[in-house]
Amino acid sequence: MDINEQNAQAADTKKKLPTLNIVSSKETKHRGFGQGSIDLSQLSSVIIDGAEAYLDLGALHAKSKVEKGIKFTVNADEVPNGRPCWIVWVAVDFKEEGKYYAGVTSCEMRIDTEARKGWKLLVDHVNRMDYALKRRIMLDNLGPEQKVALKQLLVDNDPDMWQRSDAALHEALDN
Repeated sequence: MDINEQNAQAADTKKKLPTLNIVSSKETKHRGFGQGSIDLSQLSSVIIDGAEAYLDLGALHAKSKVEKGIKFTVNADEVPNGRPCWIVWVAVDFKEEGKYYAGVTSCEMRIDTEARKGWKLLVDHVNRMDYALKRRIMLDNLGPEQKVALKQLLVDNDPDMWQRSDAALHEALDN
């Protein structure tokens, strides 16, 4: 039974099932148990595949270019020929001077396109997305090649945003 059938059945019995709404942060009313808001309007996702970094907003729903058609497992041993790829969550915030890259976190995954298999830890991806939204910088799992690609993408996207970003981001991508 899918969620629509469950909701229809719940409506018949006057019982409301808990849901999570993704809405604007402008909504201030609390609507009871199971209701909440996550503002993703200032969050973007970057895919790093090899030495290439590019924006791919499909990653917000696990539908990025590299994830499409891939069946994921939590067991890395099941994907022995997977190539390393990363999703980088980038949260933007505002200062008096203008927008800046406020939170940037990276999550590793392995993709075997031929076998249509992949490895990722969804919990890690969700936690790191949350950390980006909380304005943390966590890029410890990127290698030098990936750091160069990410830095180049961020600078090319908006040099002023890069300049206004905290020193922690600059240091994380310069090491």
